[in-house]
Formats: sequence, C-alpha cells, structure tokens
Amino acid sequence: MAIYYLPPDPVFPDPLIDDVDDIVAIGGDLSVDRLLMAYKNGIFPWYDMDSPILWWSPDPRLILRPWELHISKRLFRTIKQDKFKITINHAFYDVIRLCSSVKRKDSQGTWLVPEMIDAYCKLHQLGYAHSVEAWYGDYLAGGLYGICLGGVFFGESMFYRVSNASKVAFVWLVLLLNHTGFKIIDCQQVTSHLMSFGAAPISRREFLIELKKALWLDYDPSIWVPRVISSDKRLLPHKP
Repeated sequence: MAIYYLPPDPVFPDPLIDDVDDIVAIGGDLSVDRLLMAYKNGIFPWYDMDSPILWWSPDPRLILRPWELHISKRLFRTIKQDKFKITINHAFYDVIRLCSSVKRKDSQGTWLVPEMIDAYCKLHQLGYAHSVEAWYGDYLAGGLYGICLGGVFFGESMFYRVSNASKVAFVWLVLLLNHTGFKIIDCQQVTSHLMSFGAAPISRREFLIELKKALWLDYDPSIWVPRVISSDKRLLPHKP
C-alpha cells in the first residue's frame, strides 16, 4: 500500500492506481481549491486532532441514487405528521457545530476539528456547501450538511437531538435532489443506517466513472435558496 504526501499545489494521486488503499494521500491543506479538487476526484478529508490531514477514497463506496430512496412505513408516518419543519441553508454554522459536538453511540470523538469547520464554512459562503435543518418548533432538532458539485451531493455529516429529526431532514433532501435531477448522493462509508434508505455499495472504479459523468450536469442553483422545503408536498410520494 502506498500513501502519497501532497505537494503545495492542489493535486492528488489517481485513486485507481493499483497500490492505493482507502487512504490515498496525507498532508496538504484545506484550501478551497484543494477541497474542490479532492471532491471532483472522489476524495475527501477525514482525520482527527491527533493525526495529519488524511485524504480518503474508500473501496467500496456507498452511494444513494435519489430515485432509489426507501422510506420505511413508520418514518413515512412521522413525515406526514409534520412534526418537523425542514429548511435549507437557514443555520449552516449551527448544523456543522452540532455535527461536531453531539455525541454518537458509535463514535469516540469527532473528525470535525476546528480547521475543518472553518474550511466548510468558507465553502458554504462560496455556495458549495449546504445544510438541511429539522426544526421542532424553534428548536434545532437535527440536520445535515454536504457539498454540491454538478449532479452530485457529497454528504458529510448529520446529527440529531430529537429522535428521527436527521432522518426526516435526509429524506426531504433526497426527495428534493431527485426532483431536480441529481444522479448521486455520496454517502462515503458503508453503514447499515444509510443502506436502510436504499444506499448501496459500489466499487471505487464504478463510483469514479459515475462521478465523472454526473459532475458535468447542471442544476438550478435556486434549489439552495434558504426556505422551508417540507411545505412542498408535491415532493412527497403517495406511499412509502
């Protein structure tokens, strides 16, 4: 296995080189140019306070094609009850901060170190990173954020403080992306939680081929205008 040390320029090794494992590179920085180059090549940063910047391209890769979304009957009933109001880009900083601080049962710490938060907030200011929020009254009950390039949404992290809040936010996001013609939601790592929504693992080679095609697609940037999306009942299927 080879791990490549990155030069000052925002370049990356080819993830399809035979001797590259899930970690394809180490070092570099979190500049906007480097991050965008990484995502366009199917690579993302993931590390903690005790390590240098690590750049990943997992094999297999978990993706969800928006039209293959599966909604359980129980979750569908929760959505239909309008327990949560779902918004877009209303509270990006709060979402990423809570993704960093809310404890998970399966996690010992956080990979969202301060410089990562700063980097993604900058991407948000430039129109590349977006948040989806679930509100229980005026309380931010859950949410998620990710990167949008072409016809691809790269999911990064989610949190919840009220049961089902992040699930409902995720469903509304997928419904919106399906309605607007997105081709791939990158879920990165294989988890049973996301597979329950219809996500499936594919090989890194297959992912990179699909990614290259989807990046050329155009989308209407107005989909990210801050608003309430759960009021648009046209997006909801008639049944799960």
